[in-house]
Amino acid sequence: MAQPLRFGVVHDLRSPPGSDVPLVEMYAQALDQLEMADELGFELAWFTEHHFLDDGHLPNFVPMAGAVAARTSRIRISTDILLAPFVHPIRLAEDLAVLDNISGGRIELGIGMGYAAHEFRGFGIPQSRRVSLTEELVQILQLAWQGEPFSFEGKRWRFDDLLVTPAPVQPGGPPLWIAGMSRNAALRAARFDTHLLPQGAPGIVLEPWRDELRATGRDPGDYRVGIIRSVFVTDDREGAWQQIRAAERYRAGVYARLFDETPDEFTAFDPSKGAIPQGWIVGDEDHCAAELTAFIGQYGVTDVCTWGGPPGLQPSIMNDSLERLARSVIPRVRAAVEGAAPGS
Repeated sequence: MAQPLRFGVVHDLRSPPGSDVPLVEMYAQALDQLEMADELGFELAWFTEHHFLDDGHLPNFVPMAGAVAARTSRIRISTDILLAPFVHPIRLAEDLAVLDNISGGRIELGIGMGYAAHEFRGFGIPQSRRVSLTEELVQILQLAWQGEPFSFEGKRWRFDDLLVTPAPVQPGGPPLWIAGMSRNAALRAARFDTHLLPQGAPGIVLEPWRDELRATGRDPGDYRVGIIRSVFVTDDREGAWQQIRAAERYRAGVYARLFDETPDEFTAFDPSKGAIPQGWIVGDEDHCAAELTAFIGQYGVTDVCTWGGPPGLQPSIMNDSLERLARSVIPRVRAAVEGAAPGS
């Protein structure tokens, strides 16, 4: 069965050197914005994670998730992505179970292995352990949220007859996603029976994941595919884009530097080789609806999040666009993709 579309807002909460918007203001405006997004009917609030960057990039989504849960009633809260090698699996299982109770069962979790060499150095963890640490985290979370004592013995972690409390609100715990830049990552998501956050070329990530699900008797339509694809709704395409172009170039530059410092054996991601596009869609309602509809149709994406604030700029500059997106663009996209009448 095909999954219904979900749309949301993603934040990384960074204030680059030279920005006149302090992080305390970034956090305040992001929370106000996500409260507004909840009222507008957006289904998702995502957060990204990085460490030891001079722009203050959000290092831990758990406090933000608690704050968002307290100020919203419907929106689901997740990550794209949490960096698995840097967390203790039992502490994370407890944190997310508490968040699931605070939010009334609105927590999800997107998991990735990380790739930036400076982060592994900072935590004192060999980068060569990232696969085992990530896979064991997924296994432990799935066991810890079953509501009964469990034991686990792996290469990195061992637990004996352990009961994690409180139990999450959602049976089996918050839904899990695995991020993938490679075929191995796609197969990992299929093996652990999770949703997918694909990056890279569809033939490397999306298609192997779907093929493996089918080969093991599962329907890919029962799973979700999520991605960050920003939409800026404006009647002044060139003029309005000037506000955020430099900030987005800064963001792209940071990621380029992180990839440059990463040994080739730790990432197969090359955005120049047919990757699923993640560039901004900018224009009026007609343009944004057409572009977003085509994108979702081509790649079979079910969950799309737009950046809630370009680095160093006030998140509130996106609020008008978000309102237009919710009221005028998303209903058209739903009607085109799901075959339903707008507003139904």
